Amino acid sequence: MQIVHSLADLRRTLKPAALRAFVPTMGNLHQGHLELMQMARQEVDKRADENKRHGGGMTVASIFVNRLQFGPNEDFDTYPRTFERDCEQLQANGCDVVFAPTEQDLYPEPQVFKVHPPAELADILEGAFRHGFFVGVSTVVHKLFNIVQPDIAVFGKKDYQQLMVIRRMVQQMALPIEIIGGETRRADTGLALSSRNGYLSAEERAEAVQLSIALKGLAAAARAGNAAGLLDVAAAEAAAMAALRQRGWAPDYITLRRQHDLSPVTGPCAEPLVVLGAAKLGKTRLIDNLEV
Repeated sequence: MQIVHSLADLRRTLKPAALRAFVPTMGNLHQGHLELMQMARQEVDKRADENKRHGGGMTVASIFVNRLQFGPNEDFDTYPRTFERDCEQLQANGCDVVFAPTEQDLYPEPQVFKVHPPAELADILEGAFRHGFFVGVSTVVHKLFNIVQPDIAVFGKKDYQQLMVIRRMVQQMALPIEIIGGETRRADTGLALSSRNGYLSAEERAEAVQLSIALKGLAAAARAGNAAGLLDVAAAEAAAMAALRQRGWAPDYITLRRQHDLSPVTGPCAEPLVVLGAAKLGKTRLIDNLEV
């Protein structure tokens, strides 16, 4: 595995690759990230074999904590940096190249050109509570796509809205990239793996599974309500929020949405649905989702 830092070195390293699969990360990796890397490796090996390009594919992971997607009161400065451990794990899971630029490498001058996703997708849910978040995400991902020029890019479904924003960006910008979504990896308790889980105390970690339990309850209410033709979405969402508050959480949202555009659901709905939630436990903000 090679570790490169500059754009020029990365482009030189990737030049021989006939097929490129990319996993962008901010480091501090967990098993969920590693499974995305494994998916990228499998796709490269499968497609190289199908196209008789043995040895002609490369897997790339980036490690870059992107300042643009952090708000002024968020954890950019304290976000865990575990570079050596991350590289060891990536190498063990099929990564060929790690791209680890500095801010000066990626933003040699102020990034005044930015990608602004549509408000109806980016200013709801996470975007309503983290203003400018999806502008920062879209800008850095688009820039990384331009640098790496992947054929395939793999993202986790845990960041459901982010995955949707990236899919739409690729479609709208006519980028020749296939976006693959990896399923959310969970601990045995059901807690969704997240880099920010490291902020939780032992007691908080035991409690943290209640977010996924709340989402499961809302999903069950949606299924039952749809089956009966009687679904009071507002009441079911309010009940899930209240249950978390009673346990000491500070929820931002627990909501039922349509999968295809994250628009609200008001009653029985035959379309594929998803429940999404974000809530603070102590000082740590967690997100999760479940497709219905």
